[in-house]
Amino acid sequence: MNGLKRDQSQVINQLLTLFPVVLIVGARQVGKTTLAKICRPDWRYFDLERGSDFDFITNDFDFFFREYPAHLIIDEAQESPQLFRELRGVIDADRTQKNRFILTGSSSPEMLSGIADSLAGRVAIVELGTCKRNEIAGEPLSEFYQIFTKPIDANDLQVLKHLSKSSGDLLSAVLRGGYPEPVLTDHPDAFFAWMDNYFKTYIASDVRRLFPRLDMVKYRRFISMLASLSGTIINKAQLGRAIDVSEVTIRDYLDIAHQTLIWRNIPSYAGTAARAVVKMPKGILRDAGLLNYLGNITTREQLVRSPLVGQIFESFVIEEILKGMHASNIAKWDYSYYRTRNGAEIDLILEGSFGLVPIEIKFGTSTRLKQLTALTRFVQEQQLPFGIVINQSSEVRMLSDHIIQIPASAL
Repeated sequence: MNGLKRDQSQVINQLLTLFPVVLIVGARQVGKTTLAKICRPDWRYFDLERGSDFDFITNDFDFFFREYPAHLIIDEAQESPQLFRELRGVIDADRTQKNRFILTGSSSPEMLSGIADSLAGRVAIVELGTCKRNEIAGEPLSEFYQIFTKPIDANDLQVLKHLSKSSGDLLSAVLRGGYPEPVLTDHPDAFFAWMDNYFKTYIASDVRRLFPRLDMVKYRRFISMLASLSGTIINKAQLGRAIDVSEVTIRDYLDIAHQTLIWRNIPSYAGTAARAVVKMPKGILRDAGLLNYLGNITTREQLVRSPLVGQIFESFVIEEILKGMHASNIAKWDYSYYRTRNGAEIDLILEGSFGLVPIEIKFGTSTRLKQLTALTRFVQEQQLPFGIVINQSSEVRMLSDHIIQIPASAL
């Protein structure tokens, strides 16, 4: 894992020139600590999950920060909410000094609230997901994300037409996902043993600590059921009946899964007031390897024969794109999906200072234009320069004057 270069290293290095603190948030075991140490290998390192480090820092904050006023990595910062309040005073003593602290933490409501209250304007937050496919292959980030650095126009089609595919087998990446440690092992049994332990730790440790009153048995069943619902609009009432909880409880469960960075809630596109548009959010499990583990999909053959393979592939591609957007440090952007009540759907819509980009995702190796009626109509109605379809094709090519096909392996 130590030799794995992460796309967001450059983002963190840039942000440290602008802020005194950078906070790396992400789910457990996505590589936050490793990334922090790669970015600043010569900084002092403390881990708040280690009892001696926790006591040394929290017993006397004044003494600690007098001894170590800068160039610190503090791991698992969510273990001490008081830390953020103390850091405010340390930073405000010299607001001109940048490049002082890297914090890491598993996302939690308390941590993010503490940052908002104490470190607003003083900290840059970087969200780290599981490894992107190019990172595992040891390749640079795709040039696909360059088109989002300025207002998009038809000239960007030339950039897209010259994208190159990443090496390695795409479906193997979809099967195993991106958690660094299990992905870098060659033994399939070790991979699923790791996933089993990870899921148990997530439920028994992370969620129990953050939400001690939660019914862990029902929440575990809920997360397991999300494997078959990734990429779909969640019917909260139906899901509640399946595990014998209320619709309100399902809403809370979804929020918890989203806040702990296992699940991603994707809102409905808000750029239209049309009554025909479905307003309910949909969601995806963030890592395809965890998704397949929960769905008992252990081999490539099981994956391609699964009736859920389209949903799994869609979840994988959406996360690949969003990881790339985060790694490109693109300012002011958001994501959504679009669906009408008559079933017309666009899987992902990116919106920001660059404009509006609709993206449809298909599992097959070829996509016919008549399968893209909703995408074509959306491009026309919004007067966009182009829309994108992502599939398993072998080449980038134009499907029409305003629809471009891009292989998922080029992301």
